[in-house]
Amino acid sequence: MQDIFQSIVLGILQGAGEFLPISSTAHLTLAPYFFHWQDPGLSFDVALHLGTLIAVVAYFWRDWIMIFESAFKNQVQSSKFKVQSYGRNILWFIIIATIPGVMAGYFLEKEAETVFRSPLLIASALAGAGLILYLADKYAKQGEGMEGVNLKKSLVIGLAQAVAIIPGISRSGATITAGLFAGLDRSSAARFSFLLSTPIIFGAVALKIPYLWQSGLNPGVIVGILTSAVSGYLAIKYLIKFLESSSYKVFFWYRLALAVAIVLTVVMY
Repeated sequence: MQDIFQSIVLGILQGAGEFLPISSTAHLTLAPYFFHWQDPGLSFDVALHLGTLIAVVAYFWRDWIMIFESAFKNQVQSSKFKVQSYGRNILWFIIIATIPGVMAGYFLEKEAETVFRSPLLIASALAGAGLILYLADKYAKQGEGMEGVNLKKSLVIGLAQAVAIIPGISRSGATITAGLFAGLDRSSAARFSFLLSTPIIFGAVALKIPYLWQSGLNPGVIVGILTSAVSGYLAIKYLIKFLESSSYKVFFWYRLALAVAIVLTVVMY
């Protein structure tokens, strides 16, 4: 049975790390390393991702209704939901942007779960990708909203998501960075990143859900799902609000500090 305290900690790390640009995979890899916990196993990993899927769907379900209406209806009336306005082709752009990540996961899954999880590699990815995020946020020409997403930009953001298979890069961090370089404003880059996470997380959960059913839903697993869902929802909600008046700089400094801590730990021990 999964330890309840460990489930809570890992659930919070997964939920917050999936949507904040700090890399959930890095944190889930490092927490057992630092605290000398046993690997919780594949079924628990699936449970945590199920929690983040619940979070992103719970936050964006109204948006998804509008996105599908825009894609399949000839004439879309004003939505009864107060949500972000989306272009008619946004669904297709999300699908296109998802393809590189799916291919990376298919061909590099074994490496992502083994050789890519070296602490020093994670430290390098945290610092390097964090610096690129900082530069994009500070120097890239921004200002376009969701209506600025087009085929070219969706491909660039999709390729960035594929690179994020390396722990420490951060899926949200990579896609937000690409969105900023593509000219999207801070909140729109984050919003597109979150929408883009929905099909990739859904696919990962659907593919491995049998492992969760085989192991059973013990209290530790249920707690992991719930904490991941709650922390993920709050991360989405408050990051979007935070970006209305602030930059991504704080995440760069956090990533850099964590990278230094990893290197010092490896060197000292």
